[in-house]
Amino acid sequence: MITEHATVVMIENNQTWIETQRKSVCGQCSANKGCGTSVLSKVIGNKFSRMKAINKVGAEVGDEVVVGLNEKFLLKGAFMTYLVPLIYMFVFSLFGKLIAQEAQSFDSELFIIIFAALGFFLGMRQLRNFSTAISENENYQPVILKKSISSSFVNIVK
Repeated sequence: MITEHATVVMIENNQTWIETQRKSVCGQCSANKGCGTSVLSKVIGNKFSRMKAINKVGAEVGDEVVVGLNEKFLLKGAFMTYLVPLIYMFVFSLFGKLIAQEAQSFDSELFIIIFAALGFFLGMRQLRNFSTAISENENYQPVILKKSISSSFVNIVK
């Protein structure tokens, strides 16, 4: 289970919206003074991501919570998002190359490009179908695991 700290920002129609701060590892390596990415991340500043989460602990607006996502389903979703359209594109481009060779066309590159574009389009459609199918699947949704105590609200009594 991958966990992250978040803040509940809105609850509407039994849907809980949380906000997490995006973290950057820039500035951690020895090249951070001369690195353009490090400089750019300092200029842009902190960004926040807002998403729906399943609220089984009764968190309310303003609560700081720990959110979790199952690694297995995160990896499957990442595979579908990044690799499936590319796999479709490569397979279709090979298919276009075979057709162009059989037809002995002078412009075989055009066949390959057209079939690669068709494969990429079909891969994106497959991704959209997958996304629609998992949109209500709780395994692919972030889940609020527990309320966390913010260090700014803790009073140390001596």
